[in-house]
Amino acid sequence: MSLARRIIPCLDTDGVRVVKGVNFVGLRDAGDPAVLAARYNAEGADELVVLDIAAARDRRPTFLETIRRVAAELAIPLTAGGGIRSLADAMAVIRAGADKVTVNTAAVQRPELLGELAAEFGSQAVVIAIDGKWSGERWEVMVRGGSDGSGRDALEWALQAVEAGAGEVLVTSVDRDGTQSGFDLPLTSAIVARVSVPVIASGGARLPEHFAEVFQTGHADAALAASIFHDNVQSIRELKQFLAGRDIKVRFPC
Repeated sequence: MSLARRIIPCLDTDGVRVVKGVNFVGLRDAGDPAVLAARYNAEGADELVVLDIAAARDRRPTFLETIRRVAAELAIPLTAGGGIRSLADAMAVIRAGADKVTVNTAAVQRPELLGELAAEFGSQAVVIAIDGKWSGERWEVMVRGGSDGSGRDALEWALQAVEAGAGEVLVTSVDRDGTQSGFDLPLTSAIVARVSVPVIASGGARLPEHFAEVFQTGHADAALAASIFHDNVQSIRELKQFLAGRDIKVRFPC
């Protein structure tokens, strides 16, 4: 029996407030993270991701308090990340209430970090975030919030990261992020074909059809979105009803 496909709202924060941009730039305020978390929990979200995209400015203590506030509103799994560079950083995030941690830049710089996290928390709690950008010949892994190229091939890195200890892949298309033009189906399906763990697609969602496409054509296990949920363009409950009508298995809250 196939597993239900998951719908995952994402809260990109500056440590305190939820923010949203286009192609990782032009950030605007999008609300209070705890208020949004409570809403998504009630609407039937399967999981929630909260990220500190300002971690480079050393707002870790502030972000940990945000995780505590968000976790208090949830009865669903919470993944948190942004600026996690060590086992100690991850431990603090888990202790603050997260069920999983997501890492990007630090794992690219030192893949051994994934194994260290998996040994401590289990691979199911380790999510490798891959920000992929099309270079004309391949998808390159972008780091530091999508601002810098790493020189790594995204497909090869996905496989290496899973072998190192990641139990899930969160793949974001930098090209599609915030554009609401649909998920990057070629990137998503290519990652899915490379790895044996669940893949979450991110970047570009707007219409219910976009989610159906990424499940049916992109073969993603889960789909993540931000602004369409924050701005009430799409309700999670109505989205799931649409997907169920397309014979895509989803979970409905009791």
